[in-house]
Amino acid sequence: MKFFVDTAEINDIAELAETGLLDGVTTNPSLIAKSGRNFKEVIAEICKIVEGPVSAEVAATDYEGMLAEGRELARIAENVTIKVPLTWDGLKACRTFSAEGRMVNVTLCFSANQALLAAKAGATFISPFIGRLDDIHLDGMELIQEIRTIYDNYPDFGTEILAASIRSPNHVKQSALAGADVITAPPAVIKSLVKHPLTDKGLEAFVADWKKTGQSIL
Repeated sequence: MKFFVDTAEINDIAELAETGLLDGVTTNPSLIAKSGRNFKEVIAEICKIVEGPVSAEVAATDYEGMLAEGRELARIAENVTIKVPLTWDGLKACRTFSAEGRMVNVTLCFSANQALLAAKAGATFISPFIGRLDDIHLDGMELIQEIRTIYDNYPDFGTEILAASIRSPNHVKQSALAGADVITAPPAVIKSLVKHPLTDKGLEAFVADWKKTGQSIL
């Protein structure tokens, strides 16, 4: 499974990139607004830190506007992934960008039928929003499983399932079990994956026992 971080905060991205475990970055208008910085400058900076896909979302909602904005974003760096909404115009733009050899992330997916259309349109990634489905008392993981089954039925589909709106470490685990190709999560969620109280307790005991030996490895 690939790990993307869902943020526009440069320091958080750089810290995770240093681990060698980060495969890409996703951003959206809300995250860019929260950063308070120029959109294209932020994307350019992220693309210099991360070699993998960096999703940059168009603001336009019409086909022609999406094409103009997507092509402008693609000029920033080779690893920019153009992010479009799952609408008819978004799917049309996805088909065009895909034909031009550009990576496309189709976002705001909430049904298996939508995911099927995105794959037909040539999407590189489909982004089902798990947490937002859970918020309205639907099962986000069931959607991941449905998309996985559909995509596996048709090997010609090259679209990767990018589980988004991840809220907890359990969401990450469940996404992996359901067969998602990628997860994108906030920095705090990714960092929390390494934590377990028994790991901390065991390490504390090992350190204490080692000190008792009076030895040094170096």
